[in-house]
Amino acid sequence: MATNRTVYKYHFKLGNRIVHTGITNDLDRREAEHQRKSGWGKGHITQVGLRTTPEAAKKWEDEQRRNGKPTGP
Repeated sequence: MATNRTVYKYHFKLGNRIVHTGITNDLDRREAEHQRKSGWGKGHITQVGLRTTPEAAKKWEDEQRRNGKPTGP
């Protein structure tokens, strides 16, 4: 049975500082959104691990939030 590994986990960084932790299915688009909408123009995305399933990605994002990592609303 094939798995649906379509979601990336990522950190958005300003320099070496993580300012956002999230998940997306399009890293380039999401990086541009952060740069434009958040005023983090000089920031960049660092992929965390390999692509994963939507369910596993959401679980990871929830764990990041519980551990105090900066995440979205």
